[in-house]
Amino acid sequence: MPHSIGSHVLVPWSVQAGLNPPTVVRAQGSFFFDADGKRYLDWTSGSVCVPLGHGHPKVVEAIRRQADRLCWTPSGFFNDLRSRYAEALSRISPWAEGARVHFTTGGAEANDDLVKVARMVTGRPKVLCAYRAYHGNNLGSAALSGVDRWRDRFSGPCGPGGVVRFLAPYPYRSPFYADTPELETERALAHLETVLSHEGAANVAAILVEPVTGSSGLVVYPKGYLAGLRRLCDEHGILLAFDEVMTGFGRVGKSFASVRLGVTPDLFSFAKGASSSYVPLGGILVREGVARFFDREYFDVGHTHAGHVLAVATGLATLEVYEEEGLFERAILLENWLRQDLTELQGRHPNLVGDVRGLGALFGMELVRDGAGKTPLVAWHHPTPPAAMQAFYRALLARGVYAYGRYNIPLIAPPLNISRQELDLGFEALDAALSEVESLNLDRA
Repeated sequence: MPHSIGSHVLVPWSVQAGLNPPTVVRAQGSFFFDADGKRYLDWTSGSVCVPLGHGHPKVVEAIRRQADRLCWTPSGFFNDLRSRYAEALSRISPWAEGARVHFTTGGAEANDDLVKVARMVTGRPKVLCAYRAYHGNNLGSAALSGVDRWRDRFSGPCGPGGVVRFLAPYPYRSPFYADTPELETERALAHLETVLSHEGAANVAAILVEPVTGSSGLVVYPKGYLAGLRRLCDEHGILLAFDEVMTGFGRVGKSFASVRLGVTPDLFSFAKGASSSYVPLGGILVREGVARFFDREYFDVGHTHAGHVLAVATGLATLEVYEEEGLFERAILLENWLRQDLTELQGRHPNLVGDVRGLGALFGMELVRDGAGKTPLVAWHHPTPPAAMQAFYRALLARGVYAYGRYNIPLIAPPLNISRQELDLGFEALDAALSEVESLNLDRA
């Protein structure tokens, strides 16, 4: 096989034959550039993980400065920046009592460790997770994920046990045959109570949910649902856990979704936006009243690179930029722009764009074949994007815009500091890509 760029790399989540993605060589702000000099608007902040855009000078300088000073120290030692960053995270957490932080290198690890902590604190074996959910792709977090792409390989006998699934609300395609948000919430909570009664609530350590689902379908839960989860957990002594890997650090407005939505979990995972993904960084924030359990009990969780000093230096600088530039609040402005422009696009493509939904700077479009008929443009069980969705993403790339999504739902999640003019570039390309899909023979796509 002749040598070419990427010929020795196994590309994640892809059939390897025939791959021809851009070869990215540099990036700045809301754009990255390929080896031929072509510019691409980063319409989804990478994988919804670069809220600051690329190359923010303050964060880059913090990485350089820390590399000159110290690049690694054992996770069992104290470190000044590690301590400062943990204190800062506690300050922006949803708990007045404060929090303690356990660091990881990413979101999948964080969700794995979150479950370990919940089981140690409660002494209970089971964890409840929604079917339409994604919590990572290592062995443990893949078993927590309800999306169908992991069903056979990781969620069966090879995966960790004790994971119980339930149906969460999905107002556009209600699994509870509800026709109002209020009824969706009521029936979803009743369903969950039934699951708890069969599983035995006293056996359940935690209920783990994404406060807004991300790559598993971009669902914003109807009003009252998350508060209802909080009530059920309090009633049965269950820990409420949020996966804030995608929703944290200003993505949906405020520091975390739990702050924006006014529902406080007992612990939650974070990653992605923690360092704007300049350096791998993740972890869990644990409410002080829960974390205190480990003052006298062994904290049997850890990793070689937990709280890596380059990562926490990057995280601290990233958080300073969020606060200095008002980016948590700017997500609310982006929400207004995105909702308005996506709604206008839906009006221009009513038979293709079935639904528009989102919060802050995290939105999705549900693409359908027949408008109000709601037939998905592609089936959800496909492990790789079928022809219609491949054509959509190719049309965007051809116009210098990168986006990603799952199934029939492309995501729109730009950097929090993107300009209005840059957003307009994305919407022009999106409009053209939708028109291109409409021109296909969808019966064969």
